[in-house]
Amino acid sequence: MRLISAALLSTFALSAHAQTAPAADPYAQGKAIVADIQKIVTPNGVSESGPMTLGGASQWVSIRGADRANPIIIFIHGGPAAPELPLAWTFQRPWEDFFTVVQWDQRGAGKSYALNDPKAIAATMTVDQYRDDTIDLIEQVTKKLGKRRVILVGHSWGSIVGLSVAAKRPDLLHAYVGAGQVIDFRENERVGFNAVLAAARKAGNAEAVAELEALQPYPGPGDFDTKKIETQRKWSIHYGFLSAGRDNARHYFLSSRLSPDYGPDDLKGWSKGSDMAVETLLPKLADVSFNHVRKLDTPTFMFLGRQDYTTPGSITEDWMKGLRAPKKDVVWFEHSAHLMMVEEPGRFLYALLDKVRPIAERAEPEAPKRD
Repeated sequence: MRLISAALLSTFALSAHAQTAPAADPYAQGKAIVADIQKIVTPNGVSESGPMTLGGASQWVSIRGADRANPIIIFIHGGPAAPELPLAWTFQRPWEDFFTVVQWDQRGAGKSYALNDPKAIAATMTVDQYRDDTIDLIEQVTKKLGKRRVILVGHSWGSIVGLSVAAKRPDLLHAYVGAGQVIDFRENERVGFNAVLAAARKAGNAEAVAELEALQPYPGPGDFDTKKIETQRKWSIHYGFLSAGRDNARHYFLSSRLSPDYGPDDLKGWSKGSDMAVETLLPKLADVSFNHVRKLDTPTFMFLGRQDYTTPGSITEDWMKGLRAPKKDVVWFEHSAHLMMVEEPGRFLYALLDKVRPIAERAEPEAPKRD
């Protein structure tokens, strides 16, 4: 998942700290160019961002699209507390020709961190609360844009939230898409660990083997040990199980430096929110499982990276075989690990257009009234 379990969150945090030291923003000129390229100029387009109250907490929301008549995608970022709004410029703009895309920094994350008292937010960081925040967002956005339903896309940690929404409120969804879906978090860690250890042994990497073997039993009983997860993720990233064919993910994490949506202060919130999530929420996720969910009343699609051992796709594929849904499908991204929308952006968009958008078009063909 980007479930970014501890190490990924830790990587985000280190990246953010590295970027926020200077008082001035050395990337301001590049950000201005990116913003200009991505500017929405179509007559019926929408491009707005700002705080919204979701579940009683102020959270930063971005709404962008070339035509308000298009179906809505609500994109649930990973982490927890690892917002993908600052990375969206790397993949989202082509989506906006076909969808109105809503991204937001979840409670305690990114730009939302500074909007509330962190201590008060920490006490509310539960899967159920994030699920209910998402439902609140869907209801507000559909009312605003004159739609009845949305396409929900959950990435990594966001797939836990998204699948929870799909199970509770299918009436709000045209379809659910899990990207790097988590089905059973403890099993996720067990399978991922075995894959990384096998890769280290095959490579003859004595350092990696020693560090990984010292973690056993992994992940172990009870709440997650975030230090164990951090070490596992360090080597998982090294062997290309986060970003395929790479021994690091700098291209992904550091792309936020050119985001027109994020400044140095926002990156501080990213880092602080990640730290808070590691301490508050991540250990409690050990027993998250959807193995009991055998039926969903919404079309369900899983977008899986063939080389993803952050959230191993084999677990999700097996779960999908037993799922009953109005429509279901698994789409494999052969040259991706966990970051398929960045690793294979064209194929990701094609899959959305081929598999998912037609469902929304058939269900809600009429365009909303223009302003």
